[in-house]
Amino acid sequence: MSQEDIDATKAPLMDHLIELRARLIRAVWAFLLAFVVCFYFSKSIYNILTWPYVNVVGAENAKLIATAFLEQFYTNMRLSMFGALFFAFPIIAQQIYKFVAPGLYTQERKAFRPYLFATPVFFFAGACLVYFVVMPLLVRFSVSLQQVNVPGQATIELLPKVNEYLSLIITLIFAFGAAFQLPVILTLLVQVRILSVQQLTSMRRYAIVGITGIAAILTPPDLISMTSLTVPMLLLYEGAVIAAKLIERSRAKAEAAASAASP
Repeated sequence: MSQEDIDATKAPLMDHLIELRARLIRAVWAFLLAFVVCFYFSKSIYNILTWPYVNVVGAENAKLIATAFLEQFYTNMRLSMFGALFFAFPIIAQQIYKFVAPGLYTQERKAFRPYLFATPVFFFAGACLVYFVVMPLLVRFSVSLQQVNVPGQATIELLPKVNEYLSLIITLIFAFGAAFQLPVILTLLVQVRILSVQQLTSMRRYAIVGITGIAAILTPPDLISMTSLTVPMLLLYEGAVIAAKLIERSRAKAEAAASAASP
């Protein structure tokens, strides 16, 4: 390769690096702005997250304790980072797509766009399942294990720590949100012809074992959380198989129409 060829390749590389730098700066600014807003409203956001606990035990009995002087401050910092990542994700995903899109064909961009919309939708669905179903079940079960006002026996009262409650619900939200990306990933792999419906069907038994193992890893070590994640993931897998069949059927019709139209 001549020196002229080497110099010619430097310009596109520098253009890509400048573009990447600009996209990263916009993503970081979106995260920082969301972080500041979330930190300002951190107390209100935390009160929203404690609704499953308050709803089960009642506002007059709902108590969370802080065992360190700065525990609430650090909890608000973690909560703000979580909220910033959650609210800034659409902008971050958009910047990633705009950086990658110029290197894709028009057909590939059209195939990829629906997944930008589906990813946050499925993540939000997983978060809602945690908020309205899983956490109330987990709290109700934990409350049932209390031992209060029993003559002749020690009192065992549920008093969750502020940071531990936040860690639990954030872990569950991220676990369910990530797990709910399963149909998005599988249908995308079918769309780009890496997987097929036949492969998804034949791998069903292995998928059941894998999903159970993933649920055991992602969720806290209790049967309620694990089961609450395993069942929806199995249903989502079956939904992905149905979506994959529709994708292959639509692709076959398009290819048949194209072959019929060609001379």
